Amino acid sequence: MYDPSALEWIAAAREAWEKEAQKVEQREVETSSGIPLPLVFTPLDVADLDYARDLGFPGEYPYTRGIYPTMYRGRIWTMRQYAGYGTAEETNRRFRYLLDQGQTGLSVAFDLPTQMGYDSDHPLAEPEVGKVGVAIDTLADMEALFQGIPLDRVTTSMTINATAAILLAMYIAVAEKQGVPPARLDGTTQNDILKEYIARGTYIFPPRPSLRLVTDMLQYCATHLPKWNPISISGYHIREAGATAVQEVAFTMLNAITYIQAALEAGLDVDTIGPHLTFFFAAQMNLFEEVAKFRAARRLWARIMRDRFGAKDPRSWKLRFHTQTAGAALTAQQPENNVVRVTVQALAAILGGTQSLHTNAKDEALALPTDESALLALRTQQILAYETGVADVIDPLGGSYYVEALTNEIEKRATELIQRIEESGGMLSAIETGIIQREIAESSYREQQRVERGEKIVVGVNRFRQEEAASYKILKVSPEVVERQKANLARVRSERDGARVESALRALGDAARGTENLMPLILDAVKAYATVGEICDVLRAVFGVYRPVVVL
Repeated sequence: MYDPSALEWIAAAREAWEKEAQKVEQREVETSSGIPLPLVFTPLDVADLDYARDLGFPGEYPYTRGIYPTMYRGRIWTMRQYAGYGTAEETNRRFRYLLDQGQTGLSVAFDLPTQMGYDSDHPLAEPEVGKVGVAIDTLADMEALFQGIPLDRVTTSMTINATAAILLAMYIAVAEKQGVPPARLDGTTQNDILKEYIARGTYIFPPRPSLRLVTDMLQYCATHLPKWNPISISGYHIREAGATAVQEVAFTMLNAITYIQAALEAGLDVDTIGPHLTFFFAAQMNLFEEVAKFRAARRLWARIMRDRFGAKDPRSWKLRFHTQTAGAALTAQQPENNVVRVTVQALAAILGGTQSLHTNAKDEALALPTDESALLALRTQQILAYETGVADVIDPLGGSYYVEALTNEIEKRATELIQRIEESGGMLSAIETGIIQREIAESSYREQQRVERGEKIVVGVNRFRQEEAASYKILKVSPEVVERQKANLARVRSERDGARVESALRALGDAARGTENLMPLILDAVKAYATVGEICDVLRAVFGVYRPVVVL
């Protein structure tokens, strides 16, 4: 704590300084969360901060400064580049290319039909096959996706939600074919279905049966995949939909609380699942607000787990998170500017203590990244890691009056927002009635209005524009992909044991009508080469299909 006499001197000095500063006309400034910013911060702005409790040391509760004692001095963050397009064979080539260039973890993007539970030959699927990710219909595709990649020597992150249980089952089956037991698999399935109803839209079933699938995965992984993270609770897509930094933290924490409550009701122990919960956040453009956001989220999670849920294992208190630079901040105008944006965002994630990082490519506002732009995005991380010194000291901005004041304010506002939503009936109710969606839509609208009025400058968009756009090489997915994928699917259907598939699907449907854990049944169906669409159709017949709330 600061000495009271020193604070009195600072207060008097600031009063005199403010009189001079007020003589000069100045603009009002606030963060994306509406936090007003004075011209300068002083010890007075953090005078009530208990340094022994709230700041402390890295690796110590409440982990404001990082969850590990040595952070990047012990090990640099995992460098993941999100990749996936076309067929499994094409994406496998991209994986191998990035691994050869020094990437240290795989991150899989799936196409929309795979995310929505439709096979590539479904009429609704055909226009989107392989477009925004890799097309996966059966175990045969998953085998091709990881051909030649030893699954006991890489960590794999899969951005998949409604069909997460199916894709994880396929991953387990591929590993077993490689001779790798499930207990040795290391990675993460996103599996955060609640944020799909809020911000992203790749849901299939209503929220409550979807929660059952999440809980089944938590339970199964706790028993069979001890190194696997069965869920990555995602603030990223909430932020991309237009949420503020405070909303990103609050709504992500509310989703996490809902998952924990569902797991506890299913009989799981908080310290059984706690160490396997991970998070996924966006890194936006306001460098200092983003650093403070990560620090506030870490501290808030530690308190939720220890004080609210009574977790005893310190591993349950530690917020481990992956960060992706903000796709919403990229512009189609002057794409080279995106290299600078991504660098600043990646720096914020690193200064905020992320455990793994994906840097977007400069051309992602135009199309899927080319090999060249994906490599440049990876090189951005490597330059930050090895040439800038930002990884030499833990939490280098810790103790900054500005950063500490922002950290406190974000935690305070996020806590108040969490309490308000819980008093209104909780997160599940707020999603079902559209409260959360409405709050994000309003924030997004306000931000867009700021851009259109010129209050927020976006270089190349509303200021410093160029009349003639340059021509850029972009990646185009071949129209032949859908035909190749349909041919592969037809071949698998003709070669598999139809009776075995029918039996596995019937058993899955029976289990879905009861309370049995569905993961073993899904795994049986996958090993029989049942398709993603066939498995989802069985579950659709039991669970129904979700119809979204219209937000007015």
